[in-house]
This record gives sequence, C-alpha cells and structure tokens, in this order.
Amino acid sequence: MTEIGEIEGIDTPFYLYDIDLLRRTLQKVCDNASRYGFFVHYALKANFEPRILQEVKSFRLGTDCVSGGEVRASVEAGFDPAGIVFAGVGKRDDEIEYALEKGIFAFNCESLEELEVIDGIAAKSGRRARVALRINPDVDPQTHKNISTGQADSKFGIAYTEIEEAIERAESLRNTDIVGLHFHIGSQITNLKVFEYLCKRVVSIMSWFEGRGVKITYVNVGGGLGINYESPRTEPIPDFDTYFRIFADNLPLRPDQTLHFELGRSIVAQCGALITKVLYNKKTASGKNYVLVDASMTELIRPALYGAHHHIENLTPHDGTEVYSIAGGVCESSDIFARDITLPVTERGDLLALHSAGAYGQSMASCYNMRPLPRSVYYTEVDGIE
Repeated sequence: MTEIGEIEGIDTPFYLYDIDLLRRTLQKVCDNASRYGFFVHYALKANFEPRILQEVKSFRLGTDCVSGGEVRASVEAGFDPAGIVFAGVGKRDDEIEYALEKGIFAFNCESLEELEVIDGIAAKSGRRARVALRINPDVDPQTHKNISTGQADSKFGIAYTEIEEAIERAESLRNTDIVGLHFHIGSQITNLKVFEYLCKRVVSIMSWFEGRGVKITYVNVGGGLGINYESPRTEPIPDFDTYFRIFADNLPLRPDQTLHFELGRSIVAQCGALITKVLYNKKTASGKNYVLVDASMTELIRPALYGAHHHIENLTPHDGTEVYSIAGGVCESSDIFARDITLPVTERGDLLALHSAGAYGQSMASCYNMRPLPRSVYYTEVDGIE
C-alpha cells in the first residue's frame, strides 16, 4: 500500500487500488494457467471498475458474466465476445438476445426451462446458441452458506437428478449446440481438497454424458479459490500454482477438450482497500468502545451480509492499544465492520484501511440512506496516486 502521506487530503471514504499488485497477480494467473493450456475468464461481479477491466483485458483474459449488464460492460471495455461466458439463474430475454447478437462464447445454462427459452430466442434471431449445461454436482465447498452454490438444495444449476431429462430435451433443440458442462460450487474456498473432490465429480459426470452420446469439448469448473483475509500482507497473491495443478493432476482431458476457469476474488481482492476516516469515539453503558467511521455498509456490505472479516489497520500512528468495535453511520444495527478488535489508540481524524476489499466491495456498493457511491483511487510505484 502507498504511504499515508500520499493519500491524506483525499476525501473519504474511497477505494484505493494497488495496480502493481493487480498486475503481479494477473501475471501469476496467466503463467500458471498457460502451463496447462487452461483458459481463464475474469468474473466481472467481483469488480467492474473500468480501470480494473482495462488491466484484466491487457492480460488477454476472457470474462465471466452473470447479467446482461456485465456482458455489455465486457463488450464496451473491448473484450473479445469469443471469450465471454454468460451464467446466472435469471437471464432475461433481452439479455439473451444481446449476447446472441454479440456472438459470445457460451451460455452457462442453469435450468431445463432456460435451455428451451435460449433455443427459442436463437430461432427467432436466426442464430445458433452455444450452451454449456451448468450441473449442480452436490459438492460441499466448506465455506459460508451464503456463498455456497453447488449443493443439492442450491438455486444454482441443473440438479444432477435432472440430467437425463436435460439430454432428452437437448435432442429436440434446433438452434442450440450443447458444447460442454459448467460447474461452480462456491466462493472463498480455502480447503483445496474440495477441488480434488470436485474433479472426481466432474470426471464422473462427463463420463455419464459422453456415454449417452453427448460430445463434451468445453469444461468449465468455475472459480472459488479463496484469499487470506486474516493476514493479507503475508499472502498478497493466492497459491495459483497448487490450484491449477490440482485440476491438471485430477481432471484428465482429451486433446479436443478445453478446461475453463472463472476467477474473480482471487484476482482482485487483495489489490483493493477501503480507506475511511474516524468521525467519533464513543463508549456504551456496557463499556464497549465504538469507533464511528465515515464508511458504512453502503461502501462495504460484506461484513453485514456475510459476517465477513476484513483486516483493519489504523494508518495514523499512535502509541498504546485499545479494544474497539468499528461501525459505520448507516441506520442499521448490522452496520458493523468488526467487533472487539485491538488497534492502536484511535482518534478522530485517523485514517483506517479495511484490507482485501477489492472484490465484492465497490461492486456491491449502494446509495442506501442517500449516501454517494465511493470513488476509486489508483496507485502505482511509477505514477503514484491517480
């Protein structure tokens, strides 16, 4: 992170992005993926700030989109439509039409009815749709329940109990090519053994499809690789080497098959921090020390939504320590960034950094309580603050 003197005077709250770290992370991703001939699609939902997208595009990644808006943002940012995949359980007709018009690589189809809708829209437009069936493999990702997507009762994907019917329906489609399978079991997965088990399930499901005459050339295993929220400075870049090697070792492919990934958090989370200023200190009747800051759940909702942890650092040096709870000013009791953490003595006007906020921070920001959206500030060693 930049020195505090370089960011003093910038109106808070704001997101500070370390572009040098982002570039190093992207280089690690590309080096490790290319070793095995894997394809990576950046998950736009993690962060779609224009400067971030330009950096991602410069490394020739594709994109993973979960809305028509994200497909459009990818196209307008200059990504090749041939590298765009479109997932999401609730694709609107107009979004499907736009994606077909642009010639995206594939739709990751999440229900039997969606399969028929895509085929019908393709027929009306005189185009063919490339589709991968998103299969829910019923794998426990061992992560937070609100970011688990691959278990039997999840809203995501086609149930493994319906895949026989999926094949039967696919045979009647006239404007759709079933080109592959898509899987995504969840997010912030730190137990890498989970990915080994996913590979076994994918191999089994692929064999089942191919045994019934469905040719699989495109295999998409989603993303989900977690980051170190506890100690971001000691592990600024996730272990992509082990992550990709697990799939290389456990998911054998034929020469005509390609393996695709949808990484978001692991690429951008550690390069971003939310910078906020201390407004007030207060003590409750029970003796709890609160630090009230000018950021809130409108800038970073993850702690309120998931109970997510972000390492908090006081950038303004003071002697001594104290136990504080860090809270925002929104009129919601859940607007708490952290409870009972030890920080250097914290005073009005101090700057705090909430680390590992580059993913699902700014992209989930809102104007609740009529608060303005946070701005972005970028930093490189060569150019300084931008």
